[in-house]
Amino acid sequence: MPPRPAVLTKRTLDKDLEKLTRTEDAAKHVLRQLVAPGLGLIFLGLAMLFAGVYVFDRPGAVLVVAAAALAAYMAMNIGANDVTNNVGAAVGARAMTMGQALVIAAIFEILGATIAGGEVVKTISSDIVNTVQVPQAAVGWIMMAALTAAALWINLATWMNAPVSTTHAIVGAVIGAGIGAVGPEPVNWRVMLEITASWITSPLIGGLIAAVLLYLVKTLIVYRDDKIAAARHWVPVLVAMMAGGFMAYMVLQLTPHGRFPSFTIILIGIGIGLVSWLAARPLILRQARDLENRNSSLRVLFRLPLIGSAALLSFAHGANDVSNAVGPLSAIVHSVGIAGGAGHPPLWVMLIGAFGISVGLLLFGPRLIRLVGEEITKLNPMRAYCVALSTAFTVIVASWFGLPVSTTHIAVGSVFGVGFFREWYTRHSKRRIAYIRRKAESFDIDEPEDPNIHETRRRYLVRRSHFMTIVAAWIVTVPVSGALAAMIYWVMFALFV
Repeated sequence: MPPRPAVLTKRTLDKDLEKLTRTEDAAKHVLRQLVAPGLGLIFLGLAMLFAGVYVFDRPGAVLVVAAAALAAYMAMNIGANDVTNNVGAAVGARAMTMGQALVIAAIFEILGATIAGGEVVKTISSDIVNTVQVPQAAVGWIMMAALTAAALWINLATWMNAPVSTTHAIVGAVIGAGIGAVGPEPVNWRVMLEITASWITSPLIGGLIAAVLLYLVKTLIVYRDDKIAAARHWVPVLVAMMAGGFMAYMVLQLTPHGRFPSFTIILIGIGIGLVSWLAARPLILRQARDLENRNSSLRVLFRLPLIGSAALLSFAHGANDVSNAVGPLSAIVHSVGIAGGAGHPPLWVMLIGAFGISVGLLLFGPRLIRLVGEEITKLNPMRAYCVALSTAFTVIVASWFGLPVSTTHIAVGSVFGVGFFREWYTRHSKRRIAYIRRKAESFDIDEPEDPNIHETRRRYLVRRSHFMTIVAAWIVTVPVSGALAAMIYWVMFALFV
């Protein structure tokens, strides 16, 4: 058989195909980063089209359509930055996956915004700056400038991994634009002083309540000889506290002020708490069967209560903070003479805010969810539950006294409160030391000692760098958004008025 002739040409096809494959992979990597911004732009276009359907034959339709786009952009930034407070703890504690958290938060944000969001729009649209003292033609441009400035600042804060208050951003922007337009006279400085006071009090209260709750959990459940028996008794009680507290909060939000006296609201909360205890007790008993007497078993019993608290907190957040996006839009709708403006926005206005928050959460939320849930301090389901319940209770108490508070400040303050309490408790708890000694004696160890004691003395349980970054972002939010809004108003006035 004659030998095969030698191939004198180079086989370049495989090499060329390999180069093309690598080029395609690089292109996909670059394009993948553009998917979220592209989808965001599509949503802005849909929001403009949605608003145009309702106002195309009305005077000032162009202004309203442009404001709808800005409100949608603001809502997406709220979803990207602010909603992390609701599900960040649950994700950090591994009670739910990132995908589950995004879907649950998106659904309950929409429900909260559309069902209970209409009553909280009035403060942003007309109470911060008295629109009666402002020329009607200037109201629209003031709110346009405020929306643009607040959204840009929140977008920057999200990019910097700083969970700032969207409430304070829009409040500062409305004040700054109002001062830039007509001076300081129409500004309600009493409201501003209350907000300033809440910067200090709400994170401290949230952190304190979270620390107290964690102390109770550790004392009543974690450091007991029979953890599972203690959990069977106390976890339904904690679920009842959560359900009763959230129901009292919902009554405050869903009904006009003064319709129900405080005693009636307390009775409603107690009644719902009792029903929740009766429902949770058999469920916890069933989950506790065959569980080993160890801390990892407690995570199973705290998982469902934590998921429920995250969902309810998302509903409450949607009901409250949707006004940060649609409050200025509602004022603009009212300023051009369309019925159902300030205080009672049309349904289409609420839908833009509700879906905008969910779109922002789904596209851009995971980044800060990881920061709040994982990078400040380590969270397990017990600690995360304390954070969620503390945030809810602090909002309830603040609403009771009429204090304008920020969900962001309270949630992040609660996370820090849990972390700082863990540092103190690890070093000073006599119950913990006695528990470790009993466990060591049961294993016949001559010199019982916490195996982590040297590590816990050497390191902190809270990352101080995140603490300083977040506090700095809180301090500068109102002045930065206010100054930016004033400059944007002057530019808009020079170009369009």
